Amino acid sequence: MRAVALGGGHGLHATLSAVRRVTPDVTAIVTVADDGGSSGRLRRELGLLPPGDLRQAFAAFAAEDGGTLWAEVFQHRFGGDGALAGHAVGNLLLAGLFEVLGDPVAALDEACRLMGVSGRVLPMSPEPLDIEGEVSGLDSEDPSALRTIRGQVAVATTPGQVRRVSLRSPGRSGRPPLACDEAVEAVLNADVVFLGPGSWFTSVLPHLLVPGLHDALVRTAATKVIVLNLVPQPGETAGFSPERHLDVLFEHAPDLRVDAVIADRDSVPDPANLRRAAERLGGRAHLGAVADPEVAGRHDPDALARTMREALGLGKGGEHGGGAKG
Repeated sequence: MRAVALGGGHGLHATLSAVRRVTPDVTAIVTVADDGGSSGRLRRELGLLPPGDLRQAFAAFAAEDGGTLWAEVFQHRFGGDGALAGHAVGNLLLAGLFEVLGDPVAALDEACRLMGVSGRVLPMSPEPLDIEGEVSGLDSEDPSALRTIRGQVAVATTPGQVRRVSLRSPGRSGRPPLACDEAVEAVLNADVVFLGPGSWFTSVLPHLLVPGLHDALVRTAATKVIVLNLVPQPGETAGFSPERHLDVLFEHAPDLRVDAVIADRDSVPDPANLRRAAERLGGRAHLGAVADPEVAGRHDPDALARTMREALGLGKGGEHGGGAKG
């Protein structure tokens, strides 16, 4: 079964860790709009794709393939107060591959080969992108007034309420963001596509805002599965119910239809509301105990994988049960 997982950061890491327990054939499609931390520094200084979210995907694949040392090294950050302080080893390695090979897809494929991982990591776009958010609650005199803020970090940490996001291509002013051709092909050829969890406005929704990728997600015959967050995220989705996440997704991509919505049963105050919201997108809600009981706010990969199999109609051994293409 060919699986594609879209997202970024820790959310995509959680999905990949679970999906690899369902099928070994997994492609990660990763957001490229980060402008903070080590990724933001490398992006500004070298003009490259921000590598941080891509690094997280590699670390997830490496850990699942038994490469725990590679995963640890890729995630390791230099200390001190010199030029390397705060940089992750994986970010620097990916940046070097980007510069030497000159093609981000070739560089990411080479990184897979070097690490010996069986999955594939692709950017959602071959160029770094900027996120813009329309935010209310920043004007004390008129809390309903909308202001536009720019940048992933600014949107993710705003004290206001994010209402809508859009993408801009700094290198192609006035033109829509380009989709990575290989990412589009992966979505169109997939048997199942997973979207989420993660920072909803800055890691999940951006994939739907790249026209070529949006069209592929609408057109693909793959089973489409949304994985919801365990808790609302301060700043981006503070106060959001699980069903509000789905409503916002529909507002950004009204043509998208999904087959299943996975949520943690203890994180859903009103299951009936979530089921109705899932049905409005064409899908069915699957509630399971998918949270890690020992680490707050983190999905348990084994439990999430079990619920994924249920949503896909798969038997315990991975047999196809009619929920996805064969």
